[in-house]
Amino acid sequence: MPEQLTPLDLYLHLQENIDLKWVAGKSNAERPIKRALHLNQQSTLIGHLNLIHSNRIQVIGRKERHYLNRLTQKSSHSPDEIFSRRTAAIVFTNGQSIPDDIIKMADARKTPLFQTDLNSGDLIDAVRFYISDLLAEKITLHGVFMEVMGSGVLITGESSIGKSELALELITRSHRLIADDAPVFTRIGPNLLDGTCPDVLKNFMEVRGLGVLDIRAMYGENAIKPSKHLRLVIHLEPMTLENQQQLDRLYGSRQIKTILDVPITEIKLPVASGRNLAVMVEAAVRNHILIENGHNASDEFILRQQQHMGTTK
Repeated sequence: MPEQLTPLDLYLHLQENIDLKWVAGKSNAERPIKRALHLNQQSTLIGHLNLIHSNRIQVIGRKERHYLNRLTQKSSHSPDEIFSRRTAAIVFTNGQSIPDDIIKMADARKTPLFQTDLNSGDLIDAVRFYISDLLAEKITLHGVFMEVMGSGVLITGESSIGKSELALELITRSHRLIADDAPVFTRIGPNLLDGTCPDVLKNFMEVRGLGVLDIRAMYGENAIKPSKHLRLVIHLEPMTLENQQQLDRLYGSRQIKTILDVPITEIKLPVASGRNLAVMVEAAVRNHILIENGHNASDEFILRQQQHMGTTK
């Protein structure tokens, strides 16, 4: 997570997306807008013009411009009141021309002054979305992230255990690749992780013996998914006598794994010769969806046994 956000960061990211123009105050481009903060605080960084509790980024639309004009005409207020110590940047929206005196004040106060044709609401939404993504907690995990049966599934395990081969088999069964080797997960809500692929790895998968494969070129557009919410982790581990003895025959190996303080179900799947792992992963995902919806086959099986034993006494 970056330690701070600057006007230069905003400009470089948004200039093409929303045609943001930097009009004045360029000498203070690295002035911190805000240091790293929690998700629920990010919305306070930007808002419509507020002269009492000024935002770090003050947005001046047509209504705010009209208010400023009336304020300076009918009282002793000066336009320089929008340049408070707290204000890190000012944006004029709706393609409004900016008065020369405000441009001069922005240069004198070293406050970045921007202009855009976008309306105020759309600008605020765009900046909040960018800030949320920039400052959100992120983590890179080792594994293959896929969409299986419509759910985001992270396949993990030791190196050379067969994660890529399993993913390749799942792709041939119409499931979709999101990221191989190093998926990035972003906490976008209190209990929600969104997984994406780093740009340098998009569409590619490395399989021992085959090298690097371009999955999009080989299997088509539908074999790739840009992002997905993480719902399940499937951890592959070698089948040993010890883990066979410890395995719960009724409930399998299910536990809760915490990633960025978000609880995620993890299923440990023993790997052995002759096991069709692709089919087992599909079954695991289907069963997980049923459990999430309140249908637990193990509980129902135990209940049926108890009822049967009660009728045969």
